[in-house]
Amino acid sequence: MAIPVINISDYTYTLPNERIASYPVAERDASKLLIYNKGAISHSVFSSLPEMMTERSLMVFNNTKVVPARLLFRRATGAFIEIFCLEPCDPEDYSLSFASTRTCVWNVIVGNRKKWKGEPIKLYLPENHSAELEKIGLEAVLEHGDGDKIRVRFNWSGEEPFSRVMEMCGKVPIPPYLHRESESIDSERYQTLYASFRGSVAAPTAGLHFSHQVLDALDAKGIERVNVCLHVGAGTFLPVKSDVISGHTMHSEPFSVSIDTLDKLYQNIDKKDVVAVGTTSVRTLESLYWLGAQCAQAGPSHWQPEPIDQWVPYTSGLEKVPAKDALGALLEYCALNGKDKIVDRTRIIIVPPYRYRIVSNLITNFHQPNSTLLLLVAALIGEDWRKVYSYALDNDFRFLSYGDSSLLIPRR
Repeated sequence: MAIPVINISDYTYTLPNERIASYPVAERDASKLLIYNKGAISHSVFSSLPEMMTERSLMVFNNTKVVPARLLFRRATGAFIEIFCLEPCDPEDYSLSFASTRTCVWNVIVGNRKKWKGEPIKLYLPENHSAELEKIGLEAVLEHGDGDKIRVRFNWSGEEPFSRVMEMCGKVPIPPYLHRESESIDSERYQTLYASFRGSVAAPTAGLHFSHQVLDALDAKGIERVNVCLHVGAGTFLPVKSDVISGHTMHSEPFSVSIDTLDKLYQNIDKKDVVAVGTTSVRTLESLYWLGAQCAQAGPSHWQPEPIDQWVPYTSGLEKVPAKDALGALLEYCALNGKDKIVDRTRIIIVPPYRYRIVSNLITNFHQPNSTLLLLVAALIGEDWRKVYSYALDNDFRFLSYGDSSLLIPRR
């Protein structure tokens, strides 16, 4: 298989601004739910999702947690500098970075970069700031500022961990297409109820619809649930600027899958429908397959994990490795090396005519025109994506991060 030749202009639709949901609905599970079932389309409300899940379902959730990654600083001249934290680099491990006291280094995006000459800058303190905020004395020092790679060292006083510093000083990085500043409601609603591991700068938005009632109903019905963790990066907001998909460079994101989840997938891959909750779960699960295929080919005792390149599914020649063999090879690798999880990075891009190896069905929101996520949906349900999006537009569905949801069950 070769890199697909796809014109991005073939994957677009007209999305009126008024159809973009600026705020969430009052209750998480009160959003609309579009059901695409092997060509048939209908709709309901999200609270009814458990009724549509069968005992043959194994649901996979991304339990990453969004961090308040936007920090506002001010130069002595009065110029404002916004620093958007992307991922830690000293220490590189997320948990170690969030546990750091007094100092740590992050890769960042800097707003108003031209105004910052590189001198240390202080956190902006609004007029009604607390004494605790002032006591922290957070400052940012530019360590590397050339090209796209910008590194900033944060220094602060006291023994508060950086996770607490972020919570006190930062804002939730809501998507730019909402065209508003983050508000208090976003601290709660731009976060899934099952979020556990800090690291994302964007929410896995398919999970925002799950209420405690829906989760309890799934459990009561005996639907198995497992977790993966992929920290969503700022690249999720980047549009495809090239005319053809081969010219687009995917962003890299870290992910981890516990041995318990890996074993559950291995035991059920040929027995149950794997229902991915969100495109980030899809990217994790399908990346897991390609890792396992590489492991199976090299042999678990000789294999060394490497990041998944975006074109691996189309150029590696490993597409004939059965999914169960791929998962089994990863389990054997973990056993041989005493590991309790698989940790790696992925830049995978899923576009037609990609064939899903692990994911059977998908729960997802409605995505932007000309986006890689729309291509991911098209790879699952083919040209019927046009019918799905036309139905959603004709029936007053709300779009994007705070919008409504869909359950996609492809033709087999």
